[in-house]
Amino acid sequence: MKRDHVIAQETRRKVSDPYDVTYFAKKHGISATDAARIINLHRSDRDSADRAAYHLKDSL
Repeated sequence: MKRDHVIAQETRRKVSDPYDVTYFAKKHGISATDAARIINLHRSDRDSADRAAYHLKDSL
């Protein structure tokens, strides 16, 4: 039981960690280049990055 708990903690990511570019691009249906640009601009603010990707996709 303890081992399962340790593994679960190791695989969790902090909310403050920046997005993975490929995951973010697939999630929003945008190019990896645009995803990388948004992630670099917004860093660890996931809500702000999600809004930016939504607006980018909406404007295309």
